[in-house]
Amino acid sequence: MSSFSRRLRKSSPDINLFFVIIVLVIFGIIFLSSASSVISFNEYNDSRYMFLKQVVGIIIGFIAMWIFYKIDVQSWKKVAFPMLVVSIITLIAVFIPGLGVEHGGAKRWIDIGPIQIQPSEFLKFSIIIYLATLFEKKGHEVQDMYGGFIPFLVLLGVMGLLIMAQPDMGTLIVIVMISVVMYFVSGAKMSHLGVMTAGGIAAFIILIKLSPYRVQRFMVFLDPGKYADQSAGYQINQALIAIGSGGIIGRGFGQSLQKYRYLPEAATDSIFAIIAEERGLLGAAFICVLFAAFGYFGFKIARGAGDVYTRLIAVGITSWIVFQATLNICATLSLVPLTGVTLPFISFGGTSVVMAIASCGILLNISRNTKERTNDEGYRSGRRVRRAHNAGLGSSQ
Repeated sequence: MSSFSRRLRKSSPDINLFFVIIVLVIFGIIFLSSASSVISFNEYNDSRYMFLKQVVGIIIGFIAMWIFYKIDVQSWKKVAFPMLVVSIITLIAVFIPGLGVEHGGAKRWIDIGPIQIQPSEFLKFSIIIYLATLFEKKGHEVQDMYGGFIPFLVLLGVMGLLIMAQPDMGTLIVIVMISVVMYFVSGAKMSHLGVMTAGGIAAFIILIKLSPYRVQRFMVFLDPGKYADQSAGYQINQALIAIGSGGIIGRGFGQSLQKYRYLPEAATDSIFAIIAEERGLLGAAFICVLFAAFGYFGFKIARGAGDVYTRLIAVGITSWIVFQATLNICATLSLVPLTGVTLPFISFGGTSVVMAIASCGILLNISRNTKERTNDEGYRSGRRVRRAHNAGLGSSQ
């Protein structure tokens, strides 16, 4: 069999990662059907309303995943900067009267006819593609103060100002974490990363002090029980009640009590609490294991990538999903202050589920190319070993 036919036959994506994605999506849609039933009935007179909308988003997401999987990863370089510009424009568009939509005091959505989109979800994707393109182009210049470090800080500053104007501190944290990890992998100096860490902590403290409701959230985080009877501590205390009442095996599917308007954002930010209530510690642990598996396979793909550009994209997408899931789960468990980020693949949200699933198409594409290269290199290495072995046999005769 020829080398070409071997590579063609073995040209397939990482089936383990694909399986994890499928299980997360299926598990998510099952529990969303329960978590969203009450609010869907109360607000839309149809207990399946949010569930059906999520199904549509998932279908679109998998179609986009297939398209992204088929596109040559290198082709994204050509649209990296235009995508970033479009993302910035849409972030600004949320403040345009009649176009931007406000919910819970935050302006994070754009109303386009029958659909709403959340520009910050597009930004997560576009910033990954742009930074991968930028860092590959700069090469060792990434370590330079004026050629790499300061431009990177300026970019994060612009993104930060636009996101905090909405405001959306949770999304800002996710984007900063993604960006810093990609910056580190690209070869940044540890001294620059140290300065960024110190500056980030200082900025975090300042942002908390500048906003009364963030101060309240932080105080609630320090002592949730003390604020159980106040509005600032209501959501986290109800989430903890849901988690605690689930026990080891849970109340049973569909048997959540907290979804009956006790727990705010039961289908979005707090869906992990509903899962823990209905499926207990075992169900919650299963979700954590799935995201850990996603991280393992995603970073494994990144490690085997053939060039800096594809490695950075794989690191960026994997970091996005893993960090956001970790932040959501930790906030629900009151291990960090409430942030308002969704649980990837599981929480209700059309834009978020579409972009999360679609982006994995690129990750699967990278895994396929990694396997092709590995198979080809292994085949050539095997031929060299056999030739050397045969040559040794010939000389000994």
